[in-house]
Amino acid sequence: MEARDLEIIEKFSAEDMELKSLWDQHVVFEKMLEKLEGKSYLSPTETQEMKELKKKKLAGKTKLQTILDKYRDSEA
Repeated sequence: MEARDLEIIEKFSAEDMELKSLWDQHVVFEKMLEKLEGKSYLSPTETQEMKELKKKKLAGKTKLQTILDKYRDSEA
């Protein structure tokens, strides 16, 4: 995430609940993925879980970027 995006998230997350929710979810998914990636071996279940987390994280990040674009445009 770029520094500018983080500034926008910090500035608007108090009033934009969707933005805050998506960001919080992104952070949780990131931590879960880091935990799984830190393992030396993944079971098939963990491998599947990792794939699902990556899909959810990407979907959330896409929505998050759309909201951030809106705020960037409004500030320009």
